[in-house]
Amino acid sequence: MSPRRDAGFAVEAYLRAKAIWRGLPPRRLRARGGAEGGGEQSIPFGSGREPRLLGELLAISARDMGWSSELAQARLIAEWPRFVGESTAPHTRILGLGDGVLAVQCDSTAWATELRRLRAEILTRILDEYPDSGIRELRFLAPGAPSWRHGPRTVPGRGPRDTYG
Repeated sequence: MSPRRDAGFAVEAYLRAKAIWRGLPPRRLRARGGAEGGGEQSIPFGSGREPRLLGELLAISARDMGWSSELAQARLIAEWPRFVGESTAPHTRILGLGDGVLAVQCDSTAWATELRRLRAEILTRILDEYPDSGIRELRFLAPGAPSWRHGPRTVPGRGPRDTYG
């Protein structure tokens, strides 16, 4: 990643956190010499002072920042072999996630056909375990032949013929 893109992401995350936490009440300082300073008394073992697990705090922060979907998608990609099986996973490669579609490239048309047959079962397991991932569809692609098209514009015709000499 370029430093400029990293800086933009950091600024965006900071502004999102600032907007979320802006609505929280300000922290009150304790009065040191009793209640004469107008501050609240702190009770050592009172409510709200219990230690919390770091994982719990991170989950709350991720939910507040709106990162639940991205984290669920990243966990799904990391645990892909568990969904399709340890023996099948080496024959697949995740191409990307976009608009609720998980695109997976397979080694051969046989693997793509088999995984298309199991698509409903795999998608059900994904939705059960990661409902926040936002995935609505799985697309299994067979290995493609080399394309002679480069760029958005093409010229109609029969394509390359006796060009190899």
